[in-house]
Amino acid sequence: MTIPKKRSSTQTLQKSNQTSARKGRTPRSLYSKAELEEMFRRFSVQRPEPKGELEHTNPFTLLVAVALSAQATDIGVNRATRALFKIADTPQKMLELGEEDLIGHIKTIGLYRNKAKNVIALSRMLIDNFGGEVPKTREELITLPGVGRKTANVVMSMAFGVPTMAVDTHVFRIANRLCLAPGKTPDDVEDKLMKIIPEQYLFHAHHWLILHGRYCCKARKPECERCVIADICKSPEKSWDIPAPLVELPAQLFRE
Repeated sequence: MTIPKKRSSTQTLQKSNQTSARKGRTPRSLYSKAELEEMFRRFSVQRPEPKGELEHTNPFTLLVAVALSAQATDIGVNRATRALFKIADTPQKMLELGEEDLIGHIKTIGLYRNKAKNVIALSRMLIDNFGGEVPKTREELITLPGVGRKTANVVMSMAFGVPTMAVDTHVFRIANRLCLAPGKTPDDVEDKLMKIIPEQYLFHAHHWLILHGRYCCKARKPECERCVIADICKSPEKSWDIPAPLVELPAQLFRE
């Protein structure tokens, strides 16, 4: 007589999530509270002060840089904005520069014409509606041309210190690949991550996930042998289950 193997709790949850997905329901996270605490504790040791990699000098240049970064790399945006922000670092200066000259600075970035229109329009709106200052609330930020929820979340976090979860392509991929916060849309993933991430780690969490996805859990092939959470990770794609040494990484470099 063959005795069936007992399923682990992870296998049971994965089976439950597969059933939920087939029925159109959003699967849930596979991680316990203790596992989430340990995951983000390790990220905090590895990168105590993670930084966004878009270069900026004030809330306005951050807002512009994030708006320009849609469907573009941070390196490409930084290359284009270094000279731009030296001459146009306020809404008024951006209007004075004008759309055509702005295009000259950002034409190496994808969708540059539409982005230039939005930057000029949001600069005018900041002057007309907000006294030339970048607003601090999501509700106000998303009224600006070319500014969506992700951009608003980045600005709120990096410029004003508000704990938010900006779900870009890296965070969306990591949340689903790791079965951390499975979701069909960025809003689904954002809502789940905000609920499950331990409060003491929430402020830096989106940067940890972005950087983990950019430099370790890469899109084409995750580098599991370099991962500090390899033993915790529940991804079906995982190829290694021994965590990398938990050491603080060198300070981030923001230039090429």
